[in-house]
Amino acid sequence: MKLPFPLAEEPDELSRETGRKLFAGEVDFLKGVVAMSGLPADDRIEVCFAGRSNVGKSSLINAITGRKALARASNTPGRTQEINYFTLGDERYLVDLPGYGYANAPVKVVEKWQALLKQYLSGRASLRRAFVLVDSRHGIKPVDEEIMTLLDKSAVAFQVVLTKSDKIKPTQLDGLLTQVRGKLAKHPAAYPELVLTSSDKGDGIATLRSIIAGIV
Repeated sequence: MKLPFPLAEEPDELSRETGRKLFAGEVDFLKGVVAMSGLPADDRIEVCFAGRSNVGKSSLINAITGRKALARASNTPGRTQEINYFTLGDERYLVDLPGYGYANAPVKVVEKWQALLKQYLSGRASLRRAFVLVDSRHGIKPVDEEIMTLLDKSAVAFQVVLTKSDKIKPTQLDGLLTQVRGKLAKHPAAYPELVLTSSDKGDGIATLRSIIAGIV
């Protein structure tokens, strides 16, 4: 029996090379946006990365782009307070969304971030896919499901990327996947494939690159 939400397979040689070439090209920070009025024109394919604060989002973006400090990694959760736009070649944007689920940020700041996040996800015509990052050590939490429900309502396809896979034991992987698959079964916008990654070990990076390169 085929499991729902299988792990993405390793890309074939052509797909791997296409993904490598895309990220070996120009990847530059374009701008940080704090209001919808600041968004660039939606004239190219756009993918975004969303995740709880401290899920390893900056590290993953740095890993797939091959740039050590493109996205700001920080030990302080919630440091990214803007929608950060990066140009990916001449035809794509890679978008780093503000982290959510932060515990120490002021309430008014959190509300502002959440409002901007909701406006962006529900109103960006060029957004092809959202990658929702989930920490392999913790699985899907209620705050992740809130974002997933928003993506369902906005009809934005999202794909779960499991981060920090090197931090769990192989014996824990089945339990993690069972939990994630069970949660995703309730979300119609969920893309039916999971990506297992480790920014430190490089696991899943070529797979994620090829997936992004194949989105049209």
